[in-house]
Amino acid sequence: MRLGAKPRATGDAFIQCAHCRKTLFRREFEQNLDVCTHCNHHHRLGAAKRIEITFDPETFIELDQDLRSVDPLLFPDYRQKLADAETKTGMNDSIVSGMAKLNDQEVSIAVSNFAFMGGSMGSVAGEKITRTLERAADSRIPAIVFCTSGGARMQEGLLSLMQMAKTTAAVERCRAAGAPYIAVFTDPTMAGVLASYASVADVILAEPKSLIGFAGARVSKQAQVTKVPDGFQTAEFVAKVGMLDRVVHRRDLRRTLSSLCRMLAGGRK
Repeated sequence: MRLGAKPRATGDAFIQCAHCRKTLFRREFEQNLDVCTHCNHHHRLGAAKRIEITFDPETFIELDQDLRSVDPLLFPDYRQKLADAETKTGMNDSIVSGMAKLNDQEVSIAVSNFAFMGGSMGSVAGEKITRTLERAADSRIPAIVFCTSGGARMQEGLLSLMQMAKTTAAVERCRAAGAPYIAVFTDPTMAGVLASYASVADVILAEPKSLIGFAGARVSKQAQVTKVPDGFQTAEFVAKVGMLDRVVHRRDLRRTLSSLCRMLAGGRK
């Protein structure tokens, strides 16, 4: 079973879990926030649904909508891949950013969508993350970033890798301003994203069984890494070794994030 596979539709009323293969009532599956009621597998969410289930209704204001990726290296087929991803997701890039409220508390947010080129971080994604953190620092409000990514976008070369340094510097600006920054790892959170802004948050949460690591299984195999601990690169293993603070079920994320924001921001609205 491939981790993170999509549930398979088996008709208008039913859907098949991508993990345990049980047939589920679609309505129950959606009411359970796309979590399997049999095996508790957390299926991936798009950015729009993530925002809908996490933040106060009708409070999200999208910003940075004018930012679009270009093709600085004239990389083969990159423009077509961007166009295909835009058509598939209705997004301009892998990150949606803006302002929202969480139990009436204003927050600066960014949400990644794996469906857009694997949530890869190019110049636009890095800029949106940076602006999200800078808005939090300027207003001294919490920043919340939902991470899901295969890593840096190779089609943009060094311009993509530069985003690692830029976003990490923005985290330091938040810290200097006293604005709390919370990162939520969802399946998968890998490579350049994990090695930059994702891992330097004040508090790091993760959804159960999320794939978290720097190099994936294929890269590890090429490096002749043949023996790894049980549960390696799962959220539970990463939490056990101290790389994140808590694994939180999707149904509890809104309440947990709200409590953290109240505590870390001192109750400011």
